[in-house]
Order: sequence, then C-alpha cells, then structure tokens
Amino acid sequence: MRSLLPRTLMVRTFLLIGLLMLLSLLAWFAIFTSLEREPRSHQMAQTLTSIANLTRAALISARPEARRYLLQELSDREGIHVYPADESDIVLPREMPEFLEKTAELVRAELGKDTRFALELNGESALFVSFRIHHDEYWVALPRERMERKISQQWLGWMIASGLLALIGAWLIMFRVTRPLKALSHAAKEIARGRNPPPLPEQGPDEIASVAQTFNQMNTALARMDSDRALILAGISHDLRTPLTRLRMGIEMSGSDDASRDAMVADVEEIDRTIGQFLDFARADDGEAFALTDISAMLGEIVSHYARLGYELGSDIQDGLSANVRPKAVRRAVCNLIDNAIRYAPSASLDLSLKRQGQKLEIDVADRGPGIPEQELERLKLPFTRLNEARSNTTGAGLGLAIVERILRGHAGTFELIAREGGGLIARLTIPA
Repeated sequence: MRSLLPRTLMVRTFLLIGLLMLLSLLAWFAIFTSLEREPRSHQMAQTLTSIANLTRAALISARPEARRYLLQELSDREGIHVYPADESDIVLPREMPEFLEKTAELVRAELGKDTRFALELNGESALFVSFRIHHDEYWVALPRERMERKISQQWLGWMIASGLLALIGAWLIMFRVTRPLKALSHAAKEIARGRNPPPLPEQGPDEIASVAQTFNQMNTALARMDSDRALILAGISHDLRTPLTRLRMGIEMSGSDDASRDAMVADVEEIDRTIGQFLDFARADDGEAFALTDISAMLGEIVSHYARLGYELGSDIQDGLSANVRPKAVRRAVCNLIDNAIRYAPSASLDLSLKRQGQKLEIDVADRGPGIPEQELERLKLPFTRLNEARSNTTGAGLGLAIVERILRGHAGTFELIAREGGGLIARLTIPA
C-alpha cells in the first residue's frame, strides 16, 4: 500500500519542520497560559477584594442622602455598578473559567465564605461579587472587559508573519540541502543508462562537497574502465581477426574434403562472430548521437533484410511510429534478438511487431522455441550467461541478451523476456515514444 506521505526528502523534511514548529508553539502557549493563570487570578482577586472593601467603606461613611451620588460617581468614573441584593434577583448559573474559579476561592478567603459570584444578573452581563454591610447584601458589578484577556490583531499579525518567515527559511534550507542530492540522483541515473554525465560541482557544506568529489572520482574511474575495455577488445579483435583471415584462406587452399573444410570454416566464422559480440558489448553506443528515427521504417527494413537471407518473419508493424533513439544501437538490439530466436526456433515461427502503448513504443520479437524457465529469465540478461542445457550444443559467448539490456538501459527503456502463451518466448523492448 502506497504511503500518503510525499515521497521527496525536501517536502517530507519541510513538513516535519513545520509540524515541530507548530508543536513547539502550542507547547509554549500551554506553558505560558499555565504560568500566567495563577498570577492573574491573584491580581484579579486583589482587585475585587479592594473594590468590594472600598465600596463598603464608602457607603458606610457617606451620608445617606449622598449615597446615590456616590454610586453614580463610581459608575461614571470607574465603570463599577453597585446594586442592593434582592430575593427576586435572577442569577443565571454559568460555568466560570478556571482562572475565575481560582479567583473566587481567593476572594472568599478575604471577604467570607458566603461571598457569591455571578456572570449574569437580571439580564446584565458582568462579573458580580456580593458583599455585606451589616445585614444587607449588595452586588458590585465589574465590567467583563476588565477580566477578559484580549489578544490584539497586531500581535496575531506579528505571530503569523514570524511563522511564515520561519517556514520560508526552512524551505530555503531544505532547498539548499536537496538540490545537490537531486543533481547526484540525476547523474547516477545517467550512469545507469550507460552515459557519462558531467562532473558535479564540488561546493557547499563539507559533507555535500565530499560526496560530490567521491562521485566524480567514481564516474571518472568508470569512464576510464569503459575506455580501457573498449581499447583492449579492439586490440584483441585486430590481433585475432588477422590470423583468422589467414586461417580461413589456408583452409580454402587445403586439400581437405568438403565436409571437413566446411566444418573448419564454420568454426572460424563462429569465432569471428564471438569477437564481434565482444566488440558490440564493449562499445555500447559507439559514440552514436540520438536522432528522431522512424522506428516503423527501420523494422520494415530489418524484415526485408532477413527475407533476403531466407528467413520469413511475420510482422505486425504500426506505421508512422517514431522515437528519439540511437538508430544503429536499436537496430543492433533487434537483430540480436532475431538472431537469438533463429538459433533456437524455426524461422517460420518468428514474429516481429511494433505498437504504441501510451507514451512508449513496444517492439516484440516472438518465437515458438523451447522457451526459458521463469526462474532463468533475469539471469540470462547477464553477460556470458547461457542456459545450462544449451552449453554443450549452442555456440556463442552469451553476450547477445546482455548487449540488448545495455542498449535499452541507455535509452531509458526496458527489456523483458516473457513466456509466450502456447509455448515459446517474447522478447519485448520498450522505449519512450
């Protein structure tokens, strides 16, 4: 089952950093709220206690005819309302915030256990605290604004801006870290396709620069090995083919009977073909450039070529299909597969087809030979590999399929060996259209 998380390192790390920032912000807010709640409760309790005591003292000391003026003055100047308590008062029960519960506990410790609290009285919303003057009970109302903590829009704006700046910084950091990794991944894919990518820039942090330097050294070593291998095989080819030519001339001029002479000539030709396979495997693309090629026309020419040699191939080739390929390399791959099929299957049962599948072209070489066991399909793509049953009676160096695999890898394509329904084998080449 595919993970729902993004697959790229950059996006995953960026999301992780963003999540950690969010969690740290929430933790900071929780700690701040927890540490700020008790001091705020003490401050609110002191304010309520002072208001209640000062109001009680003012009412007690004021002349009766001046009390109304005093209450009006408190309301106008301080926003504090004082009401006589009455049995008909409608006190709506409302759950108080946690910090007000703590505040109420502290106020009762100062004013007495019978002190009452309310958040709504007779339809008025405020923080009501009761106090007594002798046997009379009064309510003092503190505006809700004095107990509510408001966060200004300016603070919210600054918080959002700082969060965005932090995320942008995290994105830039991850971009700088992952950009060399992307370049390294691209270069590694080029090597896997048989190409020689340009050197990576050896700059940036020490770790990244060290990886790039090591990769460049490896790339240079691989390119040198390929060059040395091609040079060695080219030298072997030249040194062996010259005496092979003399040997063939000597066989023709010898007085041997026709059967012996034909057998010796066949052995010489098989040695020559094996040398050719070595060269094909060593040179890979032979420096050939990519070009837009009519694959349909190419396969038609291949069918005609084998018809002239006496091999009739069934063909199902869609017209007008082109691709950006190395033409000689693709032709060599298809011919290798056809030659391999002719070696194991009757030529009348060979089929060559071409069709388009989405953004890819599929070239199939199908035969009705003995087939290949499923567990051996991938192993036979390796160099110098043949079926055990074929070692004693089949010629060749075991490089034909390895050459095809290498050519397709250089085209960002795939090479598959598929058991054919009804017996036989399908060799499928898939290349980008």
